[in-house]
Amino acid sequence: MAQQAIPTKGNLIAIKKSLALAKVGYELLDKKRNILIREMMALIDRASEIQGTIDTAFADAYTALQKANISLGFCDELSKTVPIDNSVKMDSRSIMGVEIPILSIDKPDEHELHYGLSHTNARFDEAVALFMRAKYLTVELAEIENSVYRLAVAIKQTQKRANALKNIMIPKFEGDVKFITDALDEKDREEFSRLKVIKKQKTSK
Repeated sequence: MAQQAIPTKGNLIAIKKSLALAKVGYELLDKKRNILIREMMALIDRASEIQGTIDTAFADAYTALQKANISLGFCDELSKTVPIDNSVKMDSRSIMGVEIPILSIDKPDEHELHYGLSHTNARFDEAVALFMRAKYLTVELAEIENSVYRLAVAIKQTQKRANALKNIMIPKFEGDVKFITDALDEKDREEFSRLKVIKKQKTSK
């Protein structure tokens, strides 16, 4: 059982201040949690949209690749002409103190080709374009999914702290305030009764 605070006016003032701060802290944490939840739900909706788009994009890209393979033969050697892309960059933004990643990727000039036209055709061009589109969507989805994960972790931590204030600290401070207030009131009543007795004794003399 937690030890009760010593019933003094100084302790009462200090605990009332702590109680007020705890209530303000809970309100701020509750607002933060709500903001983070709204942000996460918006990102989840966007992720669902992109996931559907990505599924279609990859399906279209593989279909185009099959057509290119049929018309050109297997495009294994041609695929080696596509350079490795190291242009993905990561920055961040802050939402209520939570760092959210921002991913970006350089998009090459549409007219810039890394393979010769003499050994390819329009179907190969289409396959390359569709796989590029799928790549950009994948980067965007990676950003959103990572953001959702970080927000979910932050929401869980915020909820835990808010619950600790609401269910533990605030009731404790309220209990201490009541205990000290009752003890001081009782002390005042005892002092008042004692003074009445003294006054009555003096009057009778």
